[in-house]
Amino acid sequence: MTVLKVYVTLVLVYALDCSADDAKLKYKSAVKPVRLFTDEELSKYNGHQEGLPIYMAVKGVVFDVTKGKEFYGKGAPYNALVGKDSTRAVAKMSLDPEDLTHDTTGLTEEQLESLESVFSGTYKTKYPIVGYTARRILNPDGSPNEDFQPDDQPQFSTRDEF
Repeated sequence: MTVLKVYVTLVLVYALDCSADDAKLKYKSAVKPVRLFTDEELSKYNGHQEGLPIYMAVKGVVFDVTKGKEFYGKGAPYNALVGKDSTRAVAKMSLDPEDLTHDTTGLTEEQLESLESVFSGTYKTKYPIVGYTARRILNPDGSPNEDFQPDDQPQFSTRDEF
């Protein structure tokens, strides 16, 4: 009788353990992983293809600006800014094609302050972050940028991603 009890106990423990493993496998995290965008990949989200979201990067942070489609969609006044990192254009409040770049070289202190104000006061408060440009996270040689600090956004938990 004791051997039978031990056997039944082992079977029950095994069954409970398997159920716990199954529950772990079925659980999906509510937190989306951080996504990296190359320039080529980001260019696909320029508002010209119906059904795709509209993405824009500022300071290497990729925002989903789809809810501002009347400003950023195809034919809209700020469509030139989307599908790329437009940091310089945002800093200079410019739509000049030569300013549609991530490069901030030569910007004045006033332009850099304007960039930070618009980045924090408009983009980070109004649009969800969907990822980062590879340039922000990687050095030119492809190694990880040790200085990278993800922006404090509630939709990302970056504890395990970096």
